[in-house]
Amino acid sequence: MGKDLIPPGMTYLVNNIISKDNILGAAKEEGARWAKDLDLPRQAKTIFFAGCGYQYSSEIESLMGLSRKMDKSAVGSELPMRLAGWQKKFGVDLAGVYRKVASRGEPSEAQVLRDAVKVLQKLGINVGYLAENEPCCSAPLYFTGQQQEFTKKARITYQKMKSASIENIIGIVPSCTYALRELFPKFVEGFDITVKHFIEVVAEKIPGRELKYPQQVKVGYHDPCQLGRYLGITGLPRQVLKSIKNIELVEPVWTKEEWSTCCGGGGGFEAVFPELSEILAVNRAKELAETGAEIIVTHCPGCIMQLKSGLKAIKKQDIEVLDMAQVMAAALGEG
Repeated sequence: MGKDLIPPGMTYLVNNIISKDNILGAAKEEGARWAKDLDLPRQAKTIFFAGCGYQYSSEIESLMGLSRKMDKSAVGSELPMRLAGWQKKFGVDLAGVYRKVASRGEPSEAQVLRDAVKVLQKLGINVGYLAENEPCCSAPLYFTGQQQEFTKKARITYQKMKSASIENIIGIVPSCTYALRELFPKFVEGFDITVKHFIEVVAEKIPGRELKYPQQVKVGYHDPCQLGRYLGITGLPRQVLKSIKNIELVEPVWTKEEWSTCCGGGGGFEAVFPELSEILAVNRAKELAETGAEIIVTHCPGCIMQLKSGLKAIKKQDIEVLDMAQVMAAALGEG
């Protein structure tokens, strides 16, 4: 596929993956800061795969905020993205400067990831973490039609993991999990690493356990597209939520599970069509707010960002948006 056919927003993300092995082109050490004091082993048979979405969540949110503002202006969002890509070729990362300023220069200490690790440990699962050596799943390369680049990255990633004696991967970002579990075996001959999503592992381990949320609350669940439609995981999150005392699950009548409305994020869509992405976020936020939910739970960094934005737009900031890992941590007394 000709690179001139790829929208500037996606080109920016793709070039970052190829050159820096993450979607923002940030220093790998930045993304790994969240685990600094957890003492997770760098080498283990079972590793926790954190993914770009959670590790750089605050910076992605800042960059998407800028993109939406520009999209509504006379300039539009394409020009800034083109300039960002052009500047990086000359060693000037103005988008990176903006990200750091907008996120107040805070380290990317993603609480979702910390809670996920605590939950796994509480359930008796000890995991390793590759930290700054964690590779990007490279899914955007595949979805933009750059099969050759994706194949190359997938094979390199697999060899790195095999050389580290990794046998099992527990992913938390749906798109990363999908890429590792479903796409890698198609492009990497002999792929033999077992890949599971966090919620699958949790669902296997919680039967018989006492789970109790700190207060009584009405919870709405939003299905991330890649988790529900690509990985086919819709029932497990609801099963887990229903097993937690003090949680009442409330949902739209039909826009749920495989019929769930998209939040407007993921796959780089928000980078290519910022304003349309915001419209979809608002629509989904309205649907979920109408259920009377006090907390909206989902399981994707893109969905969390989009739903927060949508709720803010409809002035429903009293509704909290949490990741399933955060809810599980609270229910196990780790939150």
